[in-house]
Amino acid sequence: MGDIVAIEMRGAWLGNRGILHRGDQLVRSHVSDLWIVCALEHQDWRLPQWAPHHFTVLFFHDEAVALAAGHRPCALCRRDAYDAYRQAWSAEIGVAVPDATQINRQLHGERIVRGTHRRRLHRMSWPSLPVGTFVVVEGEPRLVLEDSTVAWTTQGYAGARSRPRTGTVDAVTPPSTLAALRGGYRPQVDDAAIRLQG
Repeated sequence: MGDIVAIEMRGAWLGNRGILHRGDQLVRSHVSDLWIVCALEHQDWRLPQWAPHHFTVLFFHDEAVALAAGHRPCALCRRDAYDAYRQAWSAEIGVAVPDATQINRQLHGERIVRGTHRRRLHRMSWPSLPVGTFVVVEGEPRLVLEDSTVAWTTQGYAGARSRPRTGTVDAVTPPSTLAALRGGYRPQVDDAAIRLQG
């Protein structure tokens, strides 16, 4: 849902929304519209947590979770993924390949209700949702797979259910990222989710 929570699970990706902390306390949810998903390792860089004047190091369970939170691939440490994401976005929407500024601005308007810190959800039809989308079902975030959905919890994925073929649902993943997923961008999804669908 884009909330920042402390849990025990190991993250597969690093996230950046700017300097969100003072000391070892979070004091804001974001500083700008730049929300990126980075590799855990890049060159020999070391990123200290809670360091003054350095961005707050966030972690994501898998890339589908990061995209649902409203982040996009980093253009520096994940250049191939960044280029694939924006090419897929362009192909699906039928626009010129966007630059980072355009992507950031568009995603920011889709993830947060303007003038607040409240999460925006987007009513979508079940058949329109690509694999890798997050939705809210009965108050619970669920990952959409081919024929099922699986719940995301702070302990990982659990509880597979059949995916509805009709009706509508609230999507957490921003619409522009849904377009990139429809256009062929394939996010990394934790193997546990795949195993649960049977």
